[in-house]
Amino acid sequence: MTKRPRIAVVGSANIDLTTFTARFPKPGETIFGDSFLLGFGGKGANQAVASKLCGAEVFMVARVGSDLFGPATIENFKKQGIDATHVKQLEGVSSGVAPIFVEPSGQNRIFVVKGANDKLMPADVDAAADLLRTVDCMVLQFEIPLETVYYSVRFARENGIRCIVNPAPAQPVDTEALAGLDYFVPNESEAETISGLPVRNLDDAKKCAETFLSGGVKRVIVTLGANGSLLASREGMEHIPAFAVKSIDSTGAGDAFIGSFAVFLGEGLAEREAVRRANLYAGLSTTGAGTQKSFYDRARFDAEWAAREQT
Repeated sequence: MTKRPRIAVVGSANIDLTTFTARFPKPGETIFGDSFLLGFGGKGANQAVASKLCGAEVFMVARVGSDLFGPATIENFKKQGIDATHVKQLEGVSSGVAPIFVEPSGQNRIFVVKGANDKLMPADVDAAADLLRTVDCMVLQFEIPLETVYYSVRFARENGIRCIVNPAPAQPVDTEALAGLDYFVPNESEAETISGLPVRNLDDAKKCAETFLSGGVKRVIVTLGANGSLLASREGMEHIPAFAVKSIDSTGAGDAFIGSFAVFLGEGLAEREAVRRANLYAGLSTTGAGTQKSFYDRARFDAEWAAREQT
């Protein structure tokens, strides 16, 4: 029987405000959008939902605001079957929100207002320490304070817990604080921003990954969208191709990759195989609109995986 991973996501929870439009407005211009969706998002929450849908037992450590969105976010975690014991509502602070604008091609532009996410502190990690010591993997992103990310990485290292950091949105990184990290998983633009190197093709991605490895990270996965992923370690680098899908909205694809990868790895799959499956899971998420709503459950994913493997 496949082991059921226990995964803790220390990270963000937002409300996504998604507008679909034929084009983006010019400065000072007002145009009509085609449609609008309001949904639960935030990179941390999205990754938690992806992990849960893939079959893991998931725990969320997060902060939400004192507005209408706060209680709704906590209730959504519970409905999803995610343990929200350590998701707390803060008075006098707004919840995080993310206005998202999507073009017909599926390309998106996103603003993130962190709100209560910016109040998730190292002391909150300590408050959840007893729980965190029981998990197989901790997942983090950059929509919470970097001091909390670094503190959590150190906590994971000291307690022998596998740790995955998704540096999104991209910010300058203290590489020493990430020394010994198991997985550093940026996309092309994040890798470029953090490293200062261009990432226009696979060779560029390899050079960029090398800079992260030289900084002390154990493994780097650069997600390349429709071009798949680059898996890099000190032992070597391998390009793992994507699967062909009909994409309509790429929002949340990176989160789908992270959340599913943590599960596949936790189930004991080999690293390369876990990346291959995460590539497909992320690709399938782009065939639907929105973030969490577009994620596949495990039965649906397994059926798609089996069909693809037979062709």
